[in-house]
Amino acid sequence: MALIYYVTQIQFECGAIRLLRSECERTGITRPLIVTDAGVKAAGILQKARDALGDMPVAVFDQTPSNPTEAAVRAAADMYRAQGCDGLIAVGGGSAIDCAKGVAIAATHEGPLTHYATIEGGSARITDRVAPLIAVPTTSGTGSEVARGAILIVDDHRKLGFHSWHLVPKTAICDPELTLGLPPRLTAATGMDAVAHCMETFMAPAFNPPADGIALDGLERAWAYIERATAQGSDVEARTQLMSASMQGAMAFQKGLGCVHSLSHSLGGVDPRLHHGTLNAMFLPAVIAFNAAAESVQKDKRLQRMAHAMGLASASDLGDAVKDMNARLGLPTGLAAMGVTEDLFDRIITGALADHCHKTNPRQASADDYRQMLLQSL
Repeated sequence: MALIYYVTQIQFECGAIRLLRSECERTGITRPLIVTDAGVKAAGILQKARDALGDMPVAVFDQTPSNPTEAAVRAAADMYRAQGCDGLIAVGGGSAIDCAKGVAIAATHEGPLTHYATIEGGSARITDRVAPLIAVPTTSGTGSEVARGAILIVDDHRKLGFHSWHLVPKTAICDPELTLGLPPRLTAATGMDAVAHCMETFMAPAFNPPADGIALDGLERAWAYIERATAQGSDVEARTQLMSASMQGAMAFQKGLGCVHSLSHSLGGVDPRLHHGTLNAMFLPAVIAFNAAAESVQKDKRLQRMAHAMGLASASDLGDAVKDMNARLGLPTGLAAMGVTEDLFDRIITGALADHCHKTNPRQASADDYRQMLLQSL
């Protein structure tokens, strides 16, 4: 049986941040905790959110790390309870939104966070007691504002997924103007994250034609506008199209992801300093080549359809096109340029085999397959 679910209320337009208070009122939030980070605060976006809330009492946790941790979730959950909050507003990129989802669990459920991790059988333990969440993305990459999952580094250093439809934000406020100040390198890295999401969800074998259509359209938008958004950061049209692509990739997450994310989740746990979107960009060519032999990919002409959406002549051009795009965007040439060495491979492979995305790849990967993908991505 196919589960097809769409998804939450989305307010999408330039200036949509002005709707934040009315969305709090709609969802019954009267005393929110804003979860954000120092960069969003420094950019003045936190203040825009506070201005939109008017005289509503607000608490602020602005210490979300670039890869959100269980320790940060604990600290924010303590603040949530101490301030008597009754809901959450995440303002930031995927890190802030995922951290807020962790708080939504930790502030309302007993026990350690790992008890609720997907690979620990925790999805069913996440109930409708979770704190209500409004998400305001300030990057165009993760799409966490419309997704049911969060990725968090737990206390034992594993980078784990937490998945439940209860974690989907009650509202996503997608305001492309909030991304206008994003630096070129971060625009490129988060944009390639969106590309990876659209491609991996489209290749995933689950039956979900609406998700396939959304992912393929998102890929077309991301591929057409990522260079323009990176080179011309004040281009509102490019920022709008890239934010839509990010949202669309995550709307298709319900199909599952694959080896790109198994590897990037694992490596991100081994070295939390590495940016998730950049890792996805590095792994995409090797995983596309590996997936080319999958029966479902061949039967449905998945690679050819992606190539067409990207304006390429042939499916055989996909891997090189991604590498060329990475180079044009100024991203690293491979894992080695990011400081990754072969002595880390065993740890990365162990984590990838255990990751929740491993089983939804269209072709099951062995340890040797992952090793080859890592070598090809160096």
